[in-house]
Amino acid sequence: MRNFNYRFVLKTIGFLLIIESLFMMAATVVSFYLREFSGDALLISSTITFFAGILVRFLGTESAMRPIGKRESFFVVAISWIILSAFGMLPYYFSNSISGICDAYFETISGLTATGATILTDIEAMPKGLLFWRSITQWMGGLGIVVFVATILPMGGNASVMYDAEVTGIGYDRFRPRFSQIAKRLWLVYAFFTTILILLLWAGPMSLFDSVCHAFTTISTAGFSTKQASIAYWDSAYVEYVVTIFMFIGGVNFTLLYYLLQGSPKKLFKNEEFKWYLTIILIFVAIIGIGLYSSGKIEGVERAFRTSLFQVVSMITTTCFTTDNFMNWGSFYQFVVVIFMLTGACAGSTAGGIKIVRIVILFKNSINEFKRQVHPNAILPIRLNDRVISMDVVTKVLAFIFLYLAILILSCLLLSLSGMGFENSLGAAISCLGNVGGGLAEIGHNGHFYDVPVSAKWYMCFLMLTGRLELFTVLSLFMPAFWKR
Repeated sequence: MRNFNYRFVLKTIGFLLIIESLFMMAATVVSFYLREFSGDALLISSTITFFAGILVRFLGTESAMRPIGKRESFFVVAISWIILSAFGMLPYYFSNSISGICDAYFETISGLTATGATILTDIEAMPKGLLFWRSITQWMGGLGIVVFVATILPMGGNASVMYDAEVTGIGYDRFRPRFSQIAKRLWLVYAFFTTILILLLWAGPMSLFDSVCHAFTTISTAGFSTKQASIAYWDSAYVEYVVTIFMFIGGVNFTLLYYLLQGSPKKLFKNEEFKWYLTIILIFVAIIGIGLYSSGKIEGVERAFRTSLFQVVSMITTTCFTTDNFMNWGSFYQFVVVIFMLTGACAGSTAGGIKIVRIVILFKNSINEFKRQVHPNAILPIRLNDRVISMDVVTKVLAFIFLYLAILILSCLLLSLSGMGFENSLGAAISCLGNVGGGLAEIGHNGHFYDVPVSAKWYMCFLMLTGRLELFTVLSLFMPAFWKR
């Protein structure tokens, strides 16, 4: 068996650091334009990141272009997110806006993994340059930072291998040939919807700065806001409806959005996962909206509908923007929120969680098991979008859900050992593993993770990374058999 291609790893990480430094420089320009003290910290950080990227890049040679396997792809994807978070925290640390390496790293990896969990207790006190950088990290991580490199760095057949290691989903409907070209188009779709959202928000009560920041964190279904009160700050029906639409878009498989913009809407509207996604939202919007209005928790039919629609879409897409404190709605609504935090939206989207497609496959497999009780010799294939799903995929889905729930239970135990209460431990574990951002109890509505013990924060960083890369990419690195030649 061939040796580990470490030069490819170095070359890829080098390019990623260079790209990160350029995004950081954009935040530097914003900070200097606004004449903020954070400009110097951003400039120093972007310079360090750029030259570190140049150095690491040139440690890789042309031989790095030879084909890579699972080991290199899994390792480079996992280590890239860790390293980019380490460099991405420098502006917070150098400016003293966030004290301590742990908190600075937590905020950064929460951004890059599009989680949205924050340690900030007064968001509006942060310099705007850092808030802009904070939003950029979420936009970078939303669709996938390594996939972004595939749009710039020629990788040949290596691109699709890395795509498997980073992009969410189960691999039943993915691009294979000419992936680098397809990746460029996916990022163009991503940028297109971001631009449209910026213009729509700017046309409302938001300033240009707030519009850009919220566009970045909405289409990436990430949830960082420039205001402590989140979207509720503007108290605007227009803003809520616009943000809801684009959170919904962010929760859709981006390959389907690509086909939609290409003029093939049938691929979207005939997609089984999308139909489940839309149906779940419509059902729970109706249930919660009627419940909020009839119980008097929200006054006015339109307001109850809008609040229900916004919060259902926000939670199922794991964006976790808020317009109302759902913790005050009652235990039924809190339970629904937890279900959405676990489920997530569509595979191949920017959302976290288990993903609806896995739930659909698990549901169909369970139905087949009942049928086998009556017809034990029957051949009952599972079909998705009129295609038979192989048993390998079904087995992987079962393994994923088992591991997901096992890690969740273990995480609750470990977080409780650190001194966190039951609700906080449960909410934090679901939030970080599912890349949701919100939580329950004290870290629920507009809550923060500032008071969480340091050991728990470092563990949550691991959970956010593991959840963003969908378990196997990270956990495989801890398996000795994975490294055997």
